[in-house]
Amino acid sequence: MTADPLPPGSTIGILGGGQLGRMLAMAAARLGLRTHVYCPDPDSPAFDVAAARTVAAYTDETALTAFAAGCDAVTFEFENVPARTVEVLSARLPTRPGARSLAVCQDRLEEKRLCAALGIATADWLPVDDAEGARAAAATLARPAILKTRRLGYDGKGQACVDGPEAAEDAFAAIGGAVSVLEARVPFACEVSVIGVRAADGAFAAYDVTENEHEAGILRTSRVPARIGEETAAAARAIARRIADALGHVGVLGVEMFVLREGNCESLLVNEIAPRVHNTGHWTIEACPASQFEAHVRAVAGWPLPSTRRVADARMTNLIGADAEAWAELAAEPGAALHLYGKREARPGRKMGHVTRLGPTADPTRPLTVGEVDSA
Repeated sequence: MTADPLPPGSTIGILGGGQLGRMLAMAAARLGLRTHVYCPDPDSPAFDVAAARTVAAYTDETALTAFAAGCDAVTFEFENVPARTVEVLSARLPTRPGARSLAVCQDRLEEKRLCAALGIATADWLPVDDAEGARAAAATLARPAILKTRRLGYDGKGQACVDGPEAAEDAFAAIGGAVSVLEARVPFACEVSVIGVRAADGAFAAYDVTENEHEAGILRTSRVPARIGEETAAAARAIARRIADALGHVGVLGVEMFVLREGNCESLLVNEIAPRVHNTGHWTIEACPASQFEAHVRAVAGWPLPSTRRVADARMTNLIGADAEAWAELAAEPGAALHLYGKREARPGRKMGHVTRLGPTADPTRPLTVGEVDSA
């Protein structure tokens, strides 16, 4: 293996063929890099824009070995790749992020333990291994609470509300009896995220803090700038860097946080960590000289990190399920940047695309500043 930057024409392998892999492949092509996408699903949308594809199970070590032979470095677009897959690949070529980031971020309990070890605040929590443990945890933790599977949960899946010990066993059954974490619900003022990127040499950069709104557990909108104090924003970026450094992470890292307010004081609680490009960073495609996808590709390839400067206010809206049927109207809207992911079937709760709008009017609820009033 070499630490030298990969030259243009090199191939980056991507584990996973969803929309994140698709946008990574497009960003790589802009830099003159090729991509080889590996995914078990033959209808993966990332295949449409990749130079090469492999359709095989993540556990197929023969296919993984052949895949590695055709790549110069490997990354992943989602954190539910089996650990063994990364072990097989990392023995043959640079795999970024590495096994440490994957192991921690695919397990909510390990995320909580990492934050605790770093002195980073989270909501109160307790581990749950069985129905009896769920009841005991619910009797101890403040109410209401939410039970979350340690693994595989996303977009509100693998979660159940717990209002007290009597409901805990039913909640445990509702998530399939999986080992889990019970978290106290937080009376947050808003939800924010930091999209940071770390290079192999430890260099770090972060995009502006993003304010997010969810519906039914699925991200609906992201806007920048977040309506929080600058000290809070600086603290959020510092938290993301501490986590990235502790993991030895290489590539983009998304850290979701709750903002609590008491009077004029704000504080932060980390909610989740994603060791990859993140839905709440899609606005960077239009609002920054280099998107989160380009930043990730650069880190994986060993290139210098790009500027994460924001050049415009932005509001990104996910197109979920039938929302994408309005593509013609969105395509005709002046100033709207439409992204469709090439998925064949629009199912309820499925992310089909997103649209980003730039400028002061991107967030109609944000008061105009004096300068914006003068120029309006």
